[in-house]
Amino acid sequence: MNEFVYPGLDLFNLYQLILGFFFVSLRIGALLLSAPFFSIAFVPIQIRIVMTMCITIFIFNNVNLPNILELDNLRLIIIILSEIGIGLSVGFLLSIIFSVASVAGEKIASTAGLSMANMVDPQSGGQTLIISTVLSLFMICIFLSLDGHLYVLKIVIESYSYLPIGATLNFSDVSNAGIETFGKMLYLAALVMLPVVGGMLLINFAGGIITRSAPTLNLFSFIFPVTLISVFIFLYLALGPIANAFSDITGIGINLVDNLLHSESLE
Repeated sequence: MNEFVYPGLDLFNLYQLILGFFFVSLRIGALLLSAPFFSIAFVPIQIRIVMTMCITIFIFNNVNLPNILELDNLRLIIIILSEIGIGLSVGFLLSIIFSVASVAGEKIASTAGLSMANMVDPQSGGQTLIISTVLSLFMICIFLSLDGHLYVLKIVIESYSYLPIGATLNFSDVSNAGIETFGKMLYLAALVMLPVVGGMLLINFAGGIITRSAPTLNLFSFIFPVTLISVFIFLYLALGPIANAFSDITGIGINLVDNLLHSESLE
C-alpha cells in the first residue's frame, strides 16, 4: 500500500494555526458586530465575517499568542469571553456616544410636531423619527470623513500589544465607564438640540401670545405651519455648529475608547 506524504503539511501545526487565528479574530469580530457604522443593519453578517478575517490576516503575525494547547478548557472559555467582552465594550461605548444624534433629533422632531413622521433607521433597521435619522446619517458622514473608523480599528489593533490575549475584564470599572459615557451623551445631546429647540420655544411662545390676543385664530392651522417651516430654517442655520459638534463627538468617542483600553479596568 502506497503512502502519500505531503511535505510541509503538519496537521498538528495547522490545527494550532487555525485555533490561534480564531482567538485573534474574536476581538475584531465583536467590534464589527457592535460598533456604529460597522454594525449597520443592511450590511450582511457574511460581509462582517469577511472583514474580520481580512483584518485578522494582516495582524496575525504581530500578535503574541499564549500556548493555547497547554491551557485547560475553563481557561480557554475565560479567554474567549474576555476577547469578546473587550470588543463589545468598545462597540457599545461608541454606540452610546453616537446616540447623541438620535436623542437630539427625537427632541427636535417632537418639539416641531413631527412625532408621526417616521422612516427606517439604517443602523437599527427600525422606525425612527425622520430628523433623528437624518442627524444620525450626518453623524456617520462626519465620522467617516474624519477617518474615525480607521482610528478605532487602529486603537483596537494596537491594544494587542499592551493588552495581550488572555487579559480579563474588570466588569465593575467597565460598567462605570459606560455610565459616565451615558451621562456625557445626554449632556452633548442637550447642547446639540439647544439652539433649535430654543428657537422653537420662542416661536411657540409668540404663537401662544397671538392666539391669546386673537381667540378666533385656530392654533393648529396657524402655529403648526410656522413651526414646521421654522425647524428647517433653524436646522439650516445651525448646520455648521452641529457639524462642529459632531466632529468633537467623534474625537470624544475615540478618546473614550483609547482611555478604556489603556485604563486599569482591564487586567
